[in-house]
Amino acid sequence: MNRFFATTFVATMAAICACAWLAPLQGAQECADGLCTLPPAGEATLSVMSPVPEAAIEPMAAAPRLKSLDGKAIALVGGSFMANVTHPELKRLILAEFPTAKVYVLSEIGSAGPWPRPGVVRREKAEFQRKLREFKIDAVVSGNGGCGLCTPKETGSCIAAEALGIPSVMIAAPGFVKQAKGAAASAGLASLRVAEYPGAFASHTRTELLENTRKVLWPQVKAGLTGGMALGERRAPGDEKIVQSRLSPAVSSQESKSFLTGTFSEVQRIFLDSGWTDGLPIIPPTEAAVAESLKFTDLPPDRSLGAIPPAQRDVTVRHVAANGVMAGCPPEFMPLLVAFVEAMKVGDFRRPLSSTHAWTPYCWLNGPVARQLGFDCGQGEINEPNNAVLGRFISLAMLNLGGYRVKENRMGTFGYLMPWCLAEDEIAALKVGWKPWHMQQGYSIDDSTFTAGSAINWGNNLVPATSDGGRIKDMIAWDAVEKSQMAVASGMPCTYRVFLLTEGVARDLARTYSSKDALCRAVEETARIPLGARAFANYWGNPGSAFDPERYSLRRHEYRIAGKEGASETATPPWLGWTGMEMMETVPAMSDGKSAFLVTGDRARNKEMCLPGGGFATVKIQLPKAWDKLMAERGYEPLEKFRLTSSLKPDAQ
Repeated sequence: MNRFFATTFVATMAAICACAWLAPLQGAQECADGLCTLPPAGEATLSVMSPVPEAAIEPMAAAPRLKSLDGKAIALVGGSFMANVTHPELKRLILAEFPTAKVYVLSEIGSAGPWPRPGVVRREKAEFQRKLREFKIDAVVSGNGGCGLCTPKETGSCIAAEALGIPSVMIAAPGFVKQAKGAAASAGLASLRVAEYPGAFASHTRTELLENTRKVLWPQVKAGLTGGMALGERRAPGDEKIVQSRLSPAVSSQESKSFLTGTFSEVQRIFLDSGWTDGLPIIPPTEAAVAESLKFTDLPPDRSLGAIPPAQRDVTVRHVAANGVMAGCPPEFMPLLVAFVEAMKVGDFRRPLSSTHAWTPYCWLNGPVARQLGFDCGQGEINEPNNAVLGRFISLAMLNLGGYRVKENRMGTFGYLMPWCLAEDEIAALKVGWKPWHMQQGYSIDDSTFTAGSAINWGNNLVPATSDGGRIKDMIAWDAVEKSQMAVASGMPCTYRVFLLTEGVARDLARTYSSKDALCRAVEETARIPLGARAFANYWGNPGSAFDPERYSLRRHEYRIAGKEGASETATPPWLGWTGMEMMETVPAMSDGKSAFLVTGDRARNKEMCLPGGGFATVKIQLPKAWDKLMAERGYEPLEKFRLTSSLKPDAQ
């Protein structure tokens, strides 16, 4: 039923929205009054580009397995997801069966961390490999992989060992076995051995963990270190399976410049079956459509933009254009698309995007290009067509350029929202005397920038019922406390946050706070979490491992949190005034450099919204030299009309 619906839907969508790309390519098609008449299925063929770049990695051979663990030095590393229970038991089991073996643990050897992308040097990895040599390690066991971030991190130790010719085994929960193997394949290692734990680590009792370690994990670990190479393990690292359908010629996703030919419906089917789409219909990336987009950049089509994690694909400008066409972006969006790909290489933005907690990537725009292109910064902005198709490109770029695949290495427990695009209302910001975001980052008012961010919350906004700037600040601080990185602030409380402010709220705040920076400092000072609440949340809702109350009490954990997170006696947060306490012990919910305040949204509404998530990456949008000429040909007014230099107050210039 799903396939039938998809095929029917794409045919309908083609008639409505594909004419801009397909009209020059299908002679039998006529467009009039916004409607298109497609030729019968199978009559016209298209030549479309494969949107997936080739991997920029060298294959890595798996290390030979050991004949026995007798007398061997084994590193048992990793500290995620109940490793404090499974790893001591594994050590006991190893020494019980192989008493001449020597087992080293995390505190002695360390770990490698996530395997770095090409050209990146990680001291953690180098130090781990140095320790492996120093201790003459013969085998490595790492774990436990139980979330979208910890699994690649712990797999990195296995990759580092295999790179030195040391056999390894990774321990992972069922839903993360594929991710562990994918992380290894992205490093060139096609045959990682994984011991699969039967369930979610932190949901099992200590007794269950010990029993499963003995009966389930240990046999797999032993076989993984000593067994021979399984059939197919020596093959070169593979990428996606390509379903050949009826297209001709069939091409590998690695053949980045190859073109497929087929009817419109066949193109939709092959892209869907090959995993090159987000499940929705795409605009076919024909050679002519891609060429139109390439006109809007001075970069050569085959210029490499670098290896994009996690798949380490060598993305070229041509691949960016192809995915932009697929998303429905008009050619003049090309400079923005390149900017997002540059942002994908920034670790603080990219790092959480595979998490089970479902950080969704999004962006916001600043500068005259956003206004010239017609991006919306008012009511309902993310649903406006321009904003929406740029968000769609982010989705496809994540998939095809970065290699993020749901259920493989993008592990959101309940899935992800579709990415969205915002634009700051710079005119409104300047009106209240505040600098727009890009000026806060050192750019000029007439520079155009693209900022990539991620969020794990959307739509739950605050409505200040006062015009008192100090009280609004208190409410924003409370909003920040309530919206941390994870529910009930059980994870890291000092996460990145973006605060969206409508013009009316910004105006009221600006009467008290002369700049966004002054507002940010005031919010940071107020956004405090009672120590007891923070400890309770992290103890019972810990995102990694569960604590054993008989061995480690909540009270002890409170002492640990107090020291680790800088608890101090502060004024009681305003929203807790009802307690009657003037002072209480609190920990900070915010830290310097992790907050952005944007003036945007419905000017007729008093709203604030806090978006907790990952880091930001701001990139300057580079326009081609012929931008003005190209834009005039497409009916746009000149860029000069959208500059705001004259709107700046003298003290803000």
